[in-house]
Amino acid sequence: MHIRIVLPAYNEQESLPPLLKRINDASNLYKWDASVLIVNDGSRDGTLEVARNFKADIKIEVLDIQPNKGLANAIDTGMRHAVKGLQDTDIVVTLDADDSQTPFLIQRMAQQIAEGSDLVIASRYQPGARIKGLKKSRKFFSWAAGLLFRVFVGFEGIKDYTCGFRAYRVDMLRKTIAYYGDKFITQKGFGCMVEVLLKVASQSATMNEVPMILRYDLKQGESKMNVQKTMKQTLKLLLDYKTGRLNP
Repeated sequence: MHIRIVLPAYNEQESLPPLLKRINDASNLYKWDASVLIVNDGSRDGTLEVARNFKADIKIEVLDIQPNKGLANAIDTGMRHAVKGLQDTDIVVTLDADDSQTPFLIQRMAQQIAEGSDLVIASRYQPGARIKGLKKSRKFFSWAAGLLFRVFVGFEGIKDYTCGFRAYRVDMLRKTIAYYGDKFITQKGFGCMVEVLLKVASQSATMNEVPMILRYDLKQGESKMNVQKTMKQTLKLLLDYKTGRLNP
């Protein structure tokens, strides 16, 4: 089983080195067959140089997108590229590049995939989860979005609909991308993560969660999320899902 870790990165020159070191340490500890795909989204700092020059035991590949086109495009590009050359039983992991999410959790997520899950989410709302250093506005958005989707969508076993730290079984990810084609991701910004979840779920995916300790106190710099804009995108996604407008 190969694990390919996709890191969409925009201006993360400070956060990327400690994150890549932790990924490398986790890979060595658990003896993963793994690789990293860094998607540089038109960074204006030294992110690209850091990505290209970082020395590690684990293989690191870099995709450079110029100019900056946003998170949704970086996720779409990264996922489509990541599945190339992988086996159906391999895993694609999406992970924030700001070093707020521990890559050591990937071991438990991969175990869930091996046990039969198609998608595993690192959840902030399962028993044992913790959140440190997150602004109240971000906490409220995540809580409110999760509540809305639990009430109006209610996927079995899912509480965290917005977290982007996920592990996908390759055959399910390929199936979803093929079904939706160029409409796999249509949202802009952080709303794309909810869209991907809804579209993978539409393919009868088996989904589960593992509790995560989110360390936003380790993040360098300010958040790039516009909470008000993302909330509007999420509400529109919910409406589109309920009315069937997400179908290709």
